[in-house]
Amino acid sequence: MSFENLKYYTPSNPSNHANEISSDLVVYGGTPAGITAAIQAKQKGLSVVIVEFSNHIGGMTASGLGATDFGAKEAVGGLSREFYKRIGQYYGKEEQWTFEPKVAKFIFTKWLEENEIPVYYLQHLKEVEMENKKIKRIAMENGNIFIGHIFVDASYEGDLMAKAGISYYVGRESNATYNETYNGVQFGYPHHKFEVPVDPYVIEGKNESGLLPGITEPELQEIETRGQGDKRIQAYNFRLCLTQDEENRIPFPKPPYYDPNRYTLLLRYINAGVWDAMNLHTLLPNGKTDLNNYGAVSTDYIGMNYEWPEGSYETRERIFQDHFNYNLGMLYFLANDSQVPLSIREEVAKWGLPKDEFVKTGHWPPQLYIRESRRMISDYVVTDHNCLGQSVINDSIGLASYQMDSHHCRRVVIAGQCVNEGDVEIPISPYSISYRSVRPREEECTNILVPVCLSASHIAFGSIRMEPVFMILGQSVGVAASLAFKDKTTVQGIQYAKLKKELLRVNQVLEWDSAIEDDPIERMNETFGKSDKKV
Repeated sequence: MSFENLKYYTPSNPSNHANEISSDLVVYGGTPAGITAAIQAKQKGLSVVIVEFSNHIGGMTASGLGATDFGAKEAVGGLSREFYKRIGQYYGKEEQWTFEPKVAKFIFTKWLEENEIPVYYLQHLKEVEMENKKIKRIAMENGNIFIGHIFVDASYEGDLMAKAGISYYVGRESNATYNETYNGVQFGYPHHKFEVPVDPYVIEGKNESGLLPGITEPELQEIETRGQGDKRIQAYNFRLCLTQDEENRIPFPKPPYYDPNRYTLLLRYINAGVWDAMNLHTLLPNGKTDLNNYGAVSTDYIGMNYEWPEGSYETRERIFQDHFNYNLGMLYFLANDSQVPLSIREEVAKWGLPKDEFVKTGHWPPQLYIRESRRMISDYVVTDHNCLGQSVINDSIGLASYQMDSHHCRRVVIAGQCVNEGDVEIPISPYSISYRSVRPREEECTNILVPVCLSASHIAFGSIRMEPVFMILGQSVGVAASLAFKDKTTVQGIQYAKLKKELLRVNQVLEWDSAIEDDPIERMNETFGKSDKKV
């Protein structure tokens, strides 16, 4: 099996056939947010192009995240809800919230074709030309130039926003920054922690032997104060589409760079009596699953992504390949290594990669799960006060309804034992997202909207960062872009009353109906049940 096409980045040289493309709206990023922004703006009469860094559209939704983290379904409207209805039509149902990656990609591709929206693939942003606080044009490594009146940065990293000189933050703010409760360093929450003690040293009991792979920092002499800020970000992984169907299953191949010692920590945890690394296996149609991180040692590659948000494309390629080798290596190790208990080897070996998914990238998902990267700092920062219903805004462009959710940010040693730090899972009720959080400060740029790397604190972004919400925000900025273009005003100059009217016209849900019975704790427990899976 070949993984030669599985890359985040391959350098592109300037072409003799470089193009200059002009459009009313230029969307940077063919993510679900970029797609709904483009479709909505096109339906409002604007000319639109999508400029995509990779050779893949649909972001995580079309790259393994087939078990949609949606929160409350009633909070999802507009094009986002239409997407799940289109998925449902494919499967012969009214709507469907779990789906195969190839089906999501098919729906997105067909949707863009219906609206005659061109997508330019493998466009690596190089320069942004500004004029009078406006983006005038953006230049790619291959020489292509894209000129627009309005721009949308729908990338997971916020690269266009950053190159335009817009303020942003990377990492975890302290609780003191915005007077929050759940931001910053977080020890002690009960999720995805070590259920039993595990020795962290290469030679057990001997700290002079060094730390095992997967432990990112030396022993802490004292536990840090909860809520301290830092530059760490929550872990990335690949969302893995697997199958047990014998006719469609490819046994896990050995990755290009395989080192079984990377999984010694996992092996010790298994030998200590806990086997839960593959517990979060959500069933998808046609015998496939969406495998996500679960437990203390699983698919999350904790602490190995800090350079990603502001890293060069070459740096990101290195991190991408390292995550790929770690994730595939874990599956290969569990299915084949003689050190692993036979019962576990046999269980894992029943699974494999589907032959009919991700055919061009060795049946492995092409998109790394960028759970957070840069976050814009605008006139309004969404915080946990919004998530908890303590702050209410009057310029809603959509709802978020998923719990405040941060995966672990690091793995450390305390008193000679492994400890994960950073996981937070706090149930919330649906709440509104401010228009001010998706547009920058007027003194920085007046013609860009940012529906993914929006203005939010680390912990608030942990609630917002779900693909249905990104589609909601994408559609809303598509509406806003059309108003700014037609009214010949800045993105800051749009009248909210007018924006609200248009958003309601396209079936966006802007306020939560308190008459709807909704139990956020029950919703959270349905997604994250307590594991009792022992060896």
